[in-house]
Amino acid sequence: MPSTVSNPATYEFSLKWGTRGSGVAVASDGSVYVADLSNHRIQKFTSEGVFVSQWGTEGTGDGQFDRIQGVAVASDGSVYVAESINDRIQKFTSKGVFVSQWGTGGTGDGQFYQPSDVAVASDGSVYVLDVNSCRIQKFTLEGVFLSKWGTEGTGDGQFANPWGVAVASDGSVYVSDTYNNRIQKFTSEGVFVSQWGTEGTGDGQFDLPTGVAGAPDGSVYVADSENNRIQKFSPRS
Repeated sequence: MPSTVSNPATYEFSLKWGTRGSGVAVASDGSVYVADLSNHRIQKFTSEGVFVSQWGTEGTGDGQFDRIQGVAVASDGSVYVAESINDRIQKFTSKGVFVSQWGTGGTGDGQFYQPSDVAVASDGSVYVLDVNSCRIQKFTLEGVFLSKWGTEGTGDGQFANPWGVAVASDGSVYVSDTYNNRIQKFTSEGVFVSQWGTEGTGDGQFDLPTGVAGAPDGSVYVADSENNRIQKFSPRS
């Protein structure tokens, strides 16, 4: 998949806010949720960066966090949070009211070994990236286990310290396979489709890619962490 460079006239800087965080998600109403890793909380802002609310303290109880890594918002406004140290997913309302949680430490179905990211598809499927188990697990919105895929390695459908997961509008699942310096694409059922990327600094190459996001037009954005850049990719015509 070739990289593309946007016309500089197409986008212009609007605004910025905040300091260090670990994950961000945007709801359909424009609300922005930020995973504030070091402060063990979720912060909610308007699309213009105006602070709205926050919730969470350090701990292991309902509504408490220990090392938040990923946050995602479902179409109904529910907020899902991936905690790597507590090895679980927590679900909240858009106002931060605790709803439910699932997951324990381990490698069995529905267990986690430091989940690093979470994504919610338009059909309500929840995908959790389990970094140390090198796999994706798929759940319902209520945390019922559906399926899984992935093992450690360098082959198609295998991962090495994967860090980010995203679901496109067509249901395709993209995974940033961090230590393999590539992006892998799967169907919603985990069937391998394609992969791209090698280690390097050139266009279409990566040095520890972390975050990944899919746009409605099919474009894929990748946070290329050690190269200190974002790369945009377009689907093949």
